[in-house]
Amino acid sequence: MLKNAGGLIKPKMLGHGDTIAVISPSWGCAGVPRVRWQYRLGAGRLEELGLNVATAPNALRGTKFLYENPCARAEDFLWAFENKNVKAIIANIGGSDSVRLLPFLSAEAVRSNPKIFCGYSDVMTLHLYCRRAGLSTFYGDNLLTTVAEAQGWHEYSRGSFKRTFFSDKPIGEIFPSKDWSYEPNNHTDPNYMRRYIPNSGYMLVQGRGTVRGKLFGGHGSLSEYSEDLEIFPRKGDFKDSIFFFEDIPEVLSPDYIADFFDWLGARGFLQQINGVIIGKMRSKQSFEPYAEKLREVVSVKYGLADMPILYGFNFGHASPICILPYGAEAELDADALKFTILESGVVS
Repeated sequence: MLKNAGGLIKPKMLGHGDTIAVISPSWGCAGVPRVRWQYRLGAGRLEELGLNVATAPNALRGTKFLYENPCARAEDFLWAFENKNVKAIIANIGGSDSVRLLPFLSAEAVRSNPKIFCGYSDVMTLHLYCRRAGLSTFYGDNLLTTVAEAQGWHEYSRGSFKRTFFSDKPIGEIFPSKDWSYEPNNHTDPNYMRRYIPNSGYMLVQGRGTVRGKLFGGHGSLSEYSEDLEIFPRKGDFKDSIFFFEDIPEVLSPDYIADFFDWLGARGFLQQINGVIIGKMRSKQSFEPYAEKLREVVSVKYGLADMPILYGFNFGHASPICILPYGAEAELDADALKFTILESGVVS
C-alpha cells in the first residue's frame, strides 16, 4: 500500500464483486424490527453497484444488546478488518457511543489489513483511531442516513461514493450540489420523503488566496474527548491541514461554533491550519450570524484574517454529501470559491 495520503496508508479501490461489510459501531438501531426495511434498502443499493454485502455478526442485534456490549461492537470492527474477503467497511449510522470501543480495539489489526472504512458523525472516533494506526479512512456515507434514503440514494452522494472508491484517479474538484436537505431521516417510515431545496453554493466567511493542505477534521466532539485517550487531537493532526468541520443541528449555534474555534486557538491547533471548509448547518437560517462569530475568533482574537474559511459544503449531517479522505492533499481557493481534492482516496 502507498503511504501518500498525508503519510497514511491508502486502501485498495473497489471493483465489481468485492465485499463490503456493514457494522454498527455507535448505535444499534439498524437491528430494530421497524428499521430493518432501511437496512435492506441500503444493502440493496450497494449491491446495485456490484458489491456483495456482508453483515457483521453483531450489527443487527439491536440497540439494547449493542449498548450493553461495546465489546461486541469492537469485535465486529476487528472482524471486518481481519476478514480477508472484505474489501471495505461502512457504518450503519452514527450515534454517541463509539468511544467505548477503544479499549477493545487493535491498531495492529487495522495496520495489517488496510481497507476502506467509511462513515460520519460519531464514527469520527474510529477514524481518529485508524489515523493513529496509520490508515487513511473516509468521512462519508453511513448506510442508513445516506445510502438508504427512502426516496433514493441522491445522485450527488452516489456519484461521490463511486468516484472515491471505484477509481484510483485524483478525486478532483468538489462542486456544490444542485439541491440539498436539512431535514433528518425517518428510520421507521418507508414513505417519508425529505424535502430538498435549491443550493446557493459556497460562501466566503473570510480570507483570501489559495492554500493547500491535508484533509483533517470532523465535528465538535473533537473538543470533548478525554485528554488521556490516544485519539485526543495533537498539533501534528492539524499541521498544514485543510480542516473540515460540521455538526448536528441540535448543538449548533453561533456561540457553539465560536467556542469550538476558540478551543482550537487556545490549544494552538488553529494556528496550524491552512484553511477551513464548513458543512451545511441543516437550517434555513442565514449563516451570517455564524460567520460573524467565526471572524471575531479567528480573525480578531487570533489574528488569522487571511486564513480562507468557506461555508456550505455537502458533507456530514445533511443530504447529499461528498466523501472526504483523511490525509488526502486538497486545495482551497478563497477567491474562486473552489475546493479540490488533488489525489485519489484509494490505490489500484
